[in-house]
Amino acid sequence: MTIKDQAKQGIISQLIEHCALDEGLDPQILVQAVGAGEAVIPHNRHVELSRPMAVGKGISTKVNANIGTSKDHPELKAELEKLKVALDAGAHTIMDLSTGGPIKEIRQAIRDACPVPLGTVPIYQAAVETVERRKCSVCEMDVDDLLRVIEEHGREGVDFVTIHCGLTLKAAEHLRLRERVMGVVSRGGSFILEWMMYNQKENPLFERFDDILAIAREHELTLSLGDGLRPGCLLDATDGAQVHELIVLGELTLRAWDAGVQVIIEGPGHMSMDQIPANVLLEKRLCHGAPFYVLGPLATDIAPGYDHITSAIGGAIAAAAGADFLCYVTPAEHLKLPSLKDVKEGIIACRVAAHAADIVKEVPGAIEKDRMMAEARHRLDWKTQIELSIDPEKARLYREEGGEYKGPTCTMCGEYCAIKTYQRAMRKGREARGDEGK
Repeated sequence: MTIKDQAKQGIISQLIEHCALDEGLDPQILVQAVGAGEAVIPHNRHVELSRPMAVGKGISTKVNANIGTSKDHPELKAELEKLKVALDAGAHTIMDLSTGGPIKEIRQAIRDACPVPLGTVPIYQAAVETVERRKCSVCEMDVDDLLRVIEEHGREGVDFVTIHCGLTLKAAEHLRLRERVMGVVSRGGSFILEWMMYNQKENPLFERFDDILAIAREHELTLSLGDGLRPGCLLDATDGAQVHELIVLGELTLRAWDAGVQVIIEGPGHMSMDQIPANVLLEKRLCHGAPFYVLGPLATDIAPGYDHITSAIGGAIAAAAGADFLCYVTPAEHLKLPSLKDVKEGIIACRVAAHAADIVKEVPGAIEKDRMMAEARHRLDWKTQIELSIDPEKARLYREEGGEYKGPTCTMCGEYCAIKTYQRAMRKGREARGDEGK
């Protein structure tokens, strides 16, 4: 039986118990959510993760980090260093998006070093192999080869895979009827669209969805149904193509659940703040409450170099509205392959957004962290403040740079510290009333 099959029968496995304990939840609540498809636990049956996790309704918002080589930068060592940085910064999952170098060996090395759920986009490997090994265009990619790669990823321990199966010929027609400013910005989506237009055939991932479900069931692969038509700029958000694809993904979700396969739905993308809650509501309604995994969303298009901030703004709004899973965006987005520093900054910004949303969603324990920080600040307890920080390393560095690491106040206010002034004022009030001991 699959994880979903067991959950539908109310079976509380060790995996359910472990994830529920991490969340501070009653295992019965988690097993019901997984059984209903409102939560997933991505965990390939061929691996034993030391840090498994659940994502979905009633659960803390999770953060994913993308790493992976490119043709111009195919070095495995650099990606393993990024993996370590991402995990140390608090990433809950990792996706390997490699398109350069020995992709299979790179994926296996990342899998061996990764204690958390690992995701991939199999069409990347299939496209690269088509171009580099068969010496032909992505348009000539063999459908059986694509399914073989999906099975290979499952057999070798990948926990969740992005499959762009909702980009149908009908969805593509919406692109013709209303031309977008940015067209298609999903790399996997663009591969599929080019194949469809060249061959004048339906999306093979849609047509062969039952075969994909059989692979997913055999290897316990969670399907992350990809948004090949996600908007790449604010002006393209929530258009007919995007919504049509989401409707298709909702239909495929029910087929996956019937097959005992867990499903995540991927979402935008670039989107103005006012549209974000509506898009979350749309996904939850059209996709029957399946967990929603969003890239950002980026709330403006004009901040290259700061897109970890634009995505944190959108991610906080999305998660507060009910999105379950945030994919980090680094400061290097739209500009280059991220550095180690970029990876850390992207993770921290995304975690800030996730935690801010968890407070709104009343996730167990979320507000308590802020209460503890407030109490430490009131005590001018710098050691505890640093320990409670999402990024203790940076908090400690800034405190030390202030030149008064061991002092009672910081260099912003010094002797005019509002907290010290308040405490002094209250003490004087007690003295004036003669109730010092109260």
